[in-house]
Amino acid sequence: MVTYIIRRLLWSILLLFVVSFITFVMFIVLPSADPAILRAGRNPTPELVASIRETLGLDKPWYHQYYVYMRELILHFDFGYSYQNNVAVRETIFDRLPATASLAIGAAVTWLLIGIPIGIISAIKRGTLLDRAAMGFALLAISAPVYWVGLVSIYLFSEDLGKLVPIFKGSGQYTDFTEDPIAWASALMLPWLVLATAFAAIYARFLRANLLDVMGEDYIRTARAKGLGERRVVFKHGLRSAITPIVTIFGLDLGILLGGAILTETVFNIPGIGRLAFDAIQKSDLPIVQGTVLIAAFAVIMMNLIVDILYAFLDPRVRY
Repeated sequence: MVTYIIRRLLWSILLLFVVSFITFVMFIVLPSADPAILRAGRNPTPELVASIRETLGLDKPWYHQYYVYMRELILHFDFGYSYQNNVAVRETIFDRLPATASLAIGAAVTWLLIGIPIGIISAIKRGTLLDRAAMGFALLAISAPVYWVGLVSIYLFSEDLGKLVPIFKGSGQYTDFTEDPIAWASALMLPWLVLATAFAAIYARFLRANLLDVMGEDYIRTARAKGLGERRVVFKHGLRSAITPIVTIFGLDLGILLGGAILTETVFNIPGIGRLAFDAIQKSDLPIVQGTVLIAAFAVIMMNLIVDILYAFLDPRVRY
């Protein structure tokens, strides 16, 4: 196991290098807006643009820029400085990271609490009215775009139900957890539900299909023949095998969300990494884009590694 983890970590480092290089090439080598011109303002003189390019180091060859960036990142964990406002990228990202982590982890817990029970009930009550209603709602939730659900939710709860339901009164006004935990949860409750809607539906359908397949296996029939209770058969034997693929997609989904949920953060005005990356792309602010992409890639890689390790505990047949 230790050898496997070390090998995966080495591959992860290599993958981060590849991601950083591709991101750098997309913004430096390929045609794009000149950050120096964007920073110079309206009607800039050629001398001003040249001076800004020299200050930002954009007058150097692209490979020299990439070398300097990676050298500072490896030796000092320095992501550089923003082209637009000259602030440290590392501090900027870490300031936004708690908001994104709060949104992603809270939404993940929400969709697990909703999706897994619905999937289990639908599999056990296959063909019943409850099963059809649950799967019909799941299909509707999957089909609805996140931004549309978010806008409709803001309209309903902020203008009408928000006045009657105290827990939604803070929606749209993000507050840090350390300042006011109640206001923090109130502001994120609606984004959690909106972001979890589609994910919960996907997990419910996926778990239902897996559990139906598992419940038809020979070892399930053997467990029933031994006189085990139906609840023990379902939860101890059936669910443990059916939930293994769920762990895979959960790790990837959570890793992606930790890299920033752009649509949700934009709709609900949450100052997270996704919104920061979106603004940086519009302004061709490469250091910000590079930093957010690396953080997102790191989150996905680490969650994928954790999922692979959990496999050995969930499924005894898995060995490394």
